[in-house]
This record gives sequence, C-alpha cells and structure tokens, in this order.
Amino acid sequence: MHTKNEEIALKWLEAFNKHDIEKLIALYSDDAVHYSPKLKILQPETMGFIKGKSHLKQWWVDAFERLPQLHYQLIILTANDKAVCIEYVRKVPGEEDMLVAEILDIEELIIASRVYHG
Repeated sequence: MHTKNEEIALKWLEAFNKHDIEKLIALYSDDAVHYSPKLKILQPETMGFIKGKSHLKQWWVDAFERLPQLHYQLIILTANDKAVCIEYVRKVPGEEDMLVAEILDIEELIIASRVYHG
C-alpha cells in the first residue's frame, strides 16, 4: 500500500512516461515552481527556474516534441508527508543514460519540483 505522496509520485511518473501533458500538469498547483539544470542550459534567462502551470506545460511540450522517446525508468521512490524523492534513469535513444534524482514538494498537489543530475 502506498502513501498519498507516493501515489502522486507514481501518477507523475506514469503521466510523464506516457507524455500525457494534461495528467502531468494536473498534479501541480497553479503557482508551482520547477528547477532543472536542463532549463538553465536551454533557457538561460530562467536561471533554471520556471513558475506556474502554463510555463511547466510549455517546458514539457517542448521536451516531448524534442525527445519523443524520452522515458524515465524508476530506480527508487522515497517519501514522507511533505516530499518525495524519485531516483530514475533518463533514457533517450542515441544518448547515454542519465541517473537523475527529482524532489517533489507536495501540499495536496505538487508545489515545487527540483531535478538533480550530473
């Protein structure tokens, strides 16, 4: 049996792997903040941060269009009553697999997410 936050994280992973942008965005609060090193590289003006569902949606639509076979393979999921840490392998055909950790801060919905990788 999974905790509520584990269930949110599993729904997040499923929506991401299906590239189901609407189900993915529905897991976030309206003013959620997201940090990613990829954002910092691809959109340097953001300094790696975006805020709000509309910006999250734009970011992931772009990612799914650029990387149509992008997939996350779950390694481990660790949760408490405030956050979830998901460790996964980022898989894109033709690219080296990348080990990633993502933290989801949750208050009913995801209020913040942070991506960590080398």
